[in-house]
Amino acid sequence: MAPRFGTDGIRGAAGSELTVELVHALGRAAVVALGADVPFLIARDPRESGPALEAAIADGIAEAGGAVQLLGMLPTPGLAATCAATGAAGVMISASHNVFSDNGVKLFEPGGRKLRDDTEAAVEAALAAALGMDAVPAASPGSITPSSITPGAITPVANAADAYVAHLVATTGGGTPFAGLHVVVDAANGAASDVGPRAVRELGATVEVIHATPDGTNINAGCGSTFPEVIAAAVVAAGADVGLAFDGDADRIVAVDAAGAIVDGDHILAILAIDLHARGRLRNDAIATTVMANLGLRRALEPHGIDVIVTPVGDRHVIAAMEDHDLVLGGEQSGHIIESEFAVTGDGPLTGILLLDAMVRSGRPLAELASVVTKYPQVLANVRVLDRGGLDRATQFWADVAAVETSLAGEGRVLVRPSGTEPVVRVMVEAADAAQARAATDRLVLALTDALGAG
Repeated sequence: MAPRFGTDGIRGAAGSELTVELVHALGRAAVVALGADVPFLIARDPRESGPALEAAIADGIAEAGGAVQLLGMLPTPGLAATCAATGAAGVMISASHNVFSDNGVKLFEPGGRKLRDDTEAAVEAALAAALGMDAVPAASPGSITPSSITPGAITPVANAADAYVAHLVATTGGGTPFAGLHVVVDAANGAASDVGPRAVRELGATVEVIHATPDGTNINAGCGSTFPEVIAAAVVAAGADVGLAFDGDADRIVAVDAAGAIVDGDHILAILAIDLHARGRLRNDAIATTVMANLGLRRALEPHGIDVIVTPVGDRHVIAAMEDHDLVLGGEQSGHIIESEFAVTGDGPLTGILLLDAMVRSGRPLAELASVVTKYPQVLANVRVLDRGGLDRATQFWADVAAVETSLAGEGRVLVRPSGTEPVVRVMVEAADAAQARAATDRLVLALTDALGAG
């Protein structure tokens, strides 16, 4: 079955699940849902399947009457920033941190925001109509009749990457504030292979770059933010001050300090939140993050009077909470960080620059800044069960959960959530002591399988 919208657009194996026919239909559907009066900007990462999918969705948009501008290879946040600057809608062709054989399509509303739920539903309905066009009467809602419209133009744009780099550099106020910093950048052989290192270098840092020679098949291959041990080793070998690792479309980042210790999204959120708070720029003295954020993040922010708004997993939920609570900072442990003063989506290169800027202004090394977060040990179990739907009715299991939470005495927590795609219930226990977290998880796994049956 062809893929449909998941937590971050449509994604699947290029050529078999994510076909040019599907993507062409998605282009037509996007015009139906978002309107032909708004220009569409299209960018892609360097996967070998990207050009064919780019051509297919551009043709679909143009066929339905939309005007298209092709930005070429550009990170997801670069596309979003360009949409924000121009008011255009966006199409990103990328499978983010997935292997090269996968690809995907992410849509952005005019202005660069990821699709809201109601907009996504409208695109989904129009896509269903477009895929069954031969069987759908012409007068049906959401159907498309190409003979009745004038095709839109498809225009290449030459300087999109330069404009994004200029946007990144401008966030620090100009000059070369990073002079004297030695930085290693792992570009994951992805969309930020040029722009990420270039922006940091233009700000004055000495930059060593690894994994920045994309060939269409090596994106994310043993490199980038999903393999932080690689950037850690490179930083130590180079004697650098800091390392920044992006994923394939550069909407996330993982950093490492001079000793090679990983600085993840929880650390980065704490560093940026405390820095913004100290400068009076943390609006409403709160940040948004997901239920997966480590308890150590909350503990780090409490002495500063910074609240934490907790959301379901997914950066779209973080963005929604930021809008609802008028916040400037939010993100995920995985390194999707949104700084709404400068961006409308997660932006790895921007986050890296803001992190370096905080280091420079404080005069403190990254390890010292990150030490504000003391991570609580987390144990996560994916439990296959026979009756996932019976979770809410599992009275004894929830009694055991309550007992475990009581035993943690405020120095830990339990998170239980069913998977949306497989017969698995995820059980996570966080505690001040690793052995306590493991014992509590084992207890809850047994209680869960007793209640729902082992899958």
